[in-house]
Amino acid sequence: MKKLSLTVRFGLVTSAVLIAYFLILALFNKHINPVFSFFNAVITALGIYEAVRITKLQHPEAFSYGEGFKTGLITGFIATLFFTIFFLFYATEINVGFLGQLFKTIHGGFNTDIGMVTFIVAVMGFATTVVATLAVMQLLKNSGNMSSK
Repeated sequence: MKKLSLTVRFGLVTSAVLIAYFLILALFNKHINPVFSFFNAVITALGIYEAVRITKLQHPEAFSYGEGFKTGLITGFIATLFFTIFFLFYATEINVGFLGQLFKTIHGGFNTDIGMVTFIVAVMGFATTVVATLAVMQLLKNSGNMSSK
């Protein structure tokens, strides 16, 4: 249960940072430019890194690749879930014209609705979570090499 509370805590903190970043972009009207969403991957990866690193520090003897991978996935999925809920709320209740501005910025001539955009935000977050977890685990996995002592 302790390990699960760590992942939930880091997932919530990561989602809070993602939401704060989005709102800071909104202050400068940059949230309608999709290029700035690439930094979301960095924020998510840092949150996953910290969750896995602390899990490894707290339980070094029980830490395995599977445990670390599970910690990273749960952390990222929670962050993505809460950010996606916030995104949906923002686009439908706070700034109703956001979707139109976003489509005008990307010059795509898309004919879609908020459901599809929210689905894309969620899928991008889940994909980022998997890739970031794989990358973090390459840094933090226990080495199978023999020591040279």
